[in-house]
Amino acid sequence: MHLAFRLLIPFAAGYFVSFLLRNVNAIIAPDLSAALGLSAADLGVLTAAYFLTFASIQLPLGILLDHYGARRVEAFLLLIAALGCIGFALGTNLFELVGARALIGLGVSACLMASFKVLAVWYPPERLPSLNAAVMVAGGLGALAATTPLARGVDWLGWRHMFFVLAALTTLVAIVVFTTPEKPNTRSTESFKRQLQALADILKSSVFWTYAPMTASGLGGFVALQGLWAVPWLMDVSGETRDGAAFHMLLTTVAMVCGWLATATLVDPLRRLGVSPGQFMTICNLIGLLLMGCLWLGVGDTRLIWFLRGVFYAVGNIAFADLTARFAPTLAGRVNTALNFCTFMGAFGVQIGYGILLNSLTQSGWTLVQSHQVAFGILTVLQGAGLFWYLLKVRTLKR
Repeated sequence: MHLAFRLLIPFAAGYFVSFLLRNVNAIIAPDLSAALGLSAADLGVLTAAYFLTFASIQLPLGILLDHYGARRVEAFLLLIAALGCIGFALGTNLFELVGARALIGLGVSACLMASFKVLAVWYPPERLPSLNAAVMVAGGLGALAATTPLARGVDWLGWRHMFFVLAALTTLVAIVVFTTPEKPNTRSTESFKRQLQALADILKSSVFWTYAPMTASGLGGFVALQGLWAVPWLMDVSGETRDGAAFHMLLTTVAMVCGWLATATLVDPLRRLGVSPGQFMTICNLIGLLLMGCLWLGVGDTRLIWFLRGVFYAVGNIAFADLTARFAPTLAGRVNTALNFCTFMGAFGVQIGYGILLNSLTQSGWTLVQSHQVAFGILTVLQGAGLFWYLLKVRTLKR
């Protein structure tokens, strides 16, 4: 218990800060537009800067985590995030804000993967699904904190002063993470060339590609909808107001936290009943796919279905622990970041592809509702194909 306290809480705090900084732009967007005259396109570029640096660092990040250890890498990067917060607070134009936002994305890029790495080093594989989910819960709480509580803070302090507060909080978490214990003889001592070769071996392995398509289409697709297309879908297809759609997304965030809590609490009891974490994940992914089909076909209560999707797709993060358990602990950083790279590339591809398809169909004379339904249907089919591929290949792995 003492070890869990010293490890889990600091790294969970890092992931809390990560989600808080990821979603802060949604709250301060009106303030930025009013203060600096930023357009909607400017805000889009500003938000994308975070994801660009976040995703681009994932593969080299795995090498750094395995070579230098999770606490060193995350603490250093969190200081970069704090520097980005200060730069954002002092920014006077779009160029300066984009640079600061890129630093923030780089700085929080290790928060979840470092947590997975340190837990993989200290705990046996069968404990990882529940412990990883506990860290994910902290991220969900960060997402919730980035709604009404953060808005109240911005109203009180102003957005510039709030970023100074976020810089101080991030620095404090960096210090706490750096003081966590490190298990001896768990850092990779391979040459840089050998580390790159090991990463290449992971990316070429059939084990990795058993999980990658399902994660890219499933988790990546969920992130894409949650981060961009869910609100337009709810407004255009379900007839929600903007405020109603935004509140619905808040409820979906709560649902995600519920899913991570369920994972943390149910994995071990289910294992004792003979249900493995992989089987639990598969069942939840199948239910999530069924819910996607209901939304596509317009069957059932839309609000309830969106909420339940948040619960069941959150369980899909078991894929990280399940895949990591199939490799040596010294490779945990590279395995997790490689799969995370697939998640974000999937999210990027779905966000771009959904928008291109929506524009093409509406310009061809389709209604907006019909265009959404076609795009949603294609995403549902892609997620079904990824899940079918996993079910087909994982049986081969067992044999």
